[in-house]
Amino acid sequence: MKAKSGDFVLPGDVLGVTEEFVPSEWTYEEDGEIKSLVVGKVSIDEKNKKISIIPKTGTPAPVEVGKTIVGQITEVRGQRASVKIEKIKGIDRELTTSFVGGIHISQAQKGYLSKLTEAFRIGDIVEAKVTKVIGLDNVDLTTANEELGVLKAMCTKCRHYMVKTDKEVVCLNCGRKERRKLAAQYKG
Repeated sequence: MKAKSGDFVLPGDVLGVTEEFVPSEWTYEEDGEIKSLVVGKVSIDEKNKKISIIPKTGTPAPVEVGKTIVGQITEVRGQRASVKIEKIKGIDRELTTSFVGGIHISQAQKGYLSKLTEAFRIGDIVEAKVTKVIGLDNVDLTTANEELGVLKAMCTKCRHYMVKTDKEVVCLNCGRKERRKLAAQYKG
């Protein structure tokens, strides 16, 4: 399908190919195809060969490079932690779609980190910065800045949220002590 200016499209509809257009606002590229990210009307800039969408509904919050997100750690495996992105900090609108972010061990903190589980555990609430958006729902994140990291740590033993001490967190329910890459604004 080749979309024309003014066509009504739904999320995931194919608008064109990357050989013909550059994806712009409210679009994304997947396997050489440019697709719609939201419900709306197609807008084609023939001069600059850009294709974009004019949203039909209230504009959802986009996940973009440089934005700060808040999410929950859903998996910590080897060199990468998965984050279910819940919201964009400072924006009170819903996200365009369900996003999953990833924090590579090299992006968890400044300096050497031997195990990613010393920075994050499943259930932790984190604040991270978007470094790269890949396709519709894959986002690379970093918590290496001092203000970023775990906002609320969940105890791996009893699943209660933990309080901050010097460089670790302590569970008031079971007494367990653990290490995390804590955000400056830790709320535990």
